[in-house]
Amino acid sequence: MLEVRDLEVAYGGLVALGAVSIEVHAGGFVALVGANGAGKSTLLRSIAGLLRPAAGSVGWDGQELGGTPPHAIVARGLALVPEGRRLFGHMTVEENLELGAYLPAARPATSQTIEQVYAIFPRLGERRRQLAHSLSGGEQQMVAIGRALMTRPRLLMLDEPSLGLAPQMVELIFQVLGELHRGGLSVLLVEQNVQAALTVAEHAYLLEGGRIVGQGEARVLLDDPAVRRAYLGPLAPAGQGTAPSPWPSPPEGERESRGEPS
Repeated sequence: MLEVRDLEVAYGGLVALGAVSIEVHAGGFVALVGANGAGKSTLLRSIAGLLRPAAGSVGWDGQELGGTPPHAIVARGLALVPEGRRLFGHMTVEENLELGAYLPAARPATSQTIEQVYAIFPRLGERRRQLAHSLSGGEQQMVAIGRALMTRPRLLMLDEPSLGLAPQMVELIFQVLGELHRGGLSVLLVEQNVQAALTVAEHAYLLEGGRIVGQGEARVLLDDPAVRRAYLGPLAPAGQGTAPSPWPSPPEGERESRGEPS
């Protein structure tokens, strides 16, 4: 399905990705994990056609995507939920969702797909006439995911979907991703919350300094003492048995809705 081979990306003289290779099979759930600055977002943006690699290839269904404009990549079935959500704040929830169905193939099913998004995120149905800038951070992330789903993708790529969200909302977002995957959607997830990502994904790649330093079955990596020490630190001392919950305790006074109807 998706096959990235020896991808190299540089910003000026700084190498952001060095000979990175990953695969996502049809129906797979792959996580890219690592510290901030490891090159995870650069990799997603390169796959989506927003950055031009210096070397390497991005293959999709056996065809090279190099040089393909971003809108044509979306038309082939790859959708990116960008870091920071990038919504149109002075448009309503429903207007933002409708923008996701701009492709000719997706447009005839706009109403049906919107209702499917509202079934996934009931709170958005309640907020459909509300301006996007007035939503909570978690609700805005729902809209961003919903907008990507409006393209009717085969592969959903997400860049740091948990960033800045309250723990309850993080849990909801990851539960939804799991449900979408079980429904047949392929998922490629970039995430700094290593424990949450490895809990929900099937396969994972570890990135450090723009290079793949490890890969394997996500739950095996989660139980690997070296991986836990490197990526989870004091949350995961070796020999403690059952892994701690991936959902951190909220800061004092922080609350956010889970998104179910009130």
